[in-house]
Amino acid sequence: MKGVIIMTKQKFGLTGTALKTIALVLMVMDHIHYFFEFTGVVPEWFSMLARLSAPLFLFCTVEGFAHTHDRRRYFLRIWAIGAAMGTVEFFMIYAGAFRRGDGFYPLNAIFQDLMLLCIIWQGIDWVRAKKYGKGIAAIAAVVGWPYLFAAVLGMFPQLMQRPIVSTVLAFVITSPVPMWTSITDGGWSYLVGGVLLYLLRNHRKAQVAVWALYSFLWDFVLVYLQLRGQPGFELSQMFTTYYEWFGVAAAVLMLAYNGTRGSGHKQLFYWFYPAHVYLLYGVSCLVYRLIA
Repeated sequence: MKGVIIMTKQKFGLTGTALKTIALVLMVMDHIHYFFEFTGVVPEWFSMLARLSAPLFLFCTVEGFAHTHDRRRYFLRIWAIGAAMGTVEFFMIYAGAFRRGDGFYPLNAIFQDLMLLCIIWQGIDWVRAKKYGKGIAAIAAVVGWPYLFAAVLGMFPQLMQRPIVSTVLAFVITSPVPMWTSITDGGWSYLVGGVLLYLLRNHRKAQVAVWALYSFLWDFVLVYLQLRGQPGFELSQMFTTYYEWFGVAAAVLMLAYNGTRGSGHKQLFYWFYPAHVYLLYGVSCLVYRLIA
């Protein structure tokens, strides 16, 4: 209608794009510390602040998976990046290729965690839709894969005595079909956190509260109980050395999420991860050669 001005009300809070941007900046800080810690010039607080990055990316992936119009494409994109990085990691681990002069090599495999979570999340939705067979099968495939693999090796131990076969099997579980028990980044505690966030995603306050409590218990309480009996250990070290639990602070930003996707940088967040990892790693190799 002519002369009518349509006003759109913007929701207060942080969009998905804003959360991803914050997580991206913190991730870069974390990896600068990770790759250049050997120089002794990167401050520890880079890593401390960056504990919020992985939880934020996990939260955003939960929202992205729940809202995407094409889950198959969403999953394949994450799987492809994880598999490609897993292939590079395979050659670094088993062939000693591309390693830095001190033997260091990156173990960044968060996309493999996210890939496994996408399968579990889809299984959860199938169960909710009363497609119990498909849902249970999807979840069981992820949870049971390491046990199935171990069982096969137990029945046919001679497989690992054949160099070609053992190499192929090692590649399979490192790259295209990873196991939650052997992923070098995140691991099963990260997967449990992702399941909790997805199960409760329609109840934001409960979702964030349960995730934060779980993370605090796992990263602070359990770690403290394991360390308190060791000679020389002091509570202050939980704030200076064993600070993985700082990631709990990501709960504040999760609560600030306004439920909107935001605009721009859709592909950036996928491809920036492997690109910056290998760029920083390459630069660290050059720096090491110069100062070693």
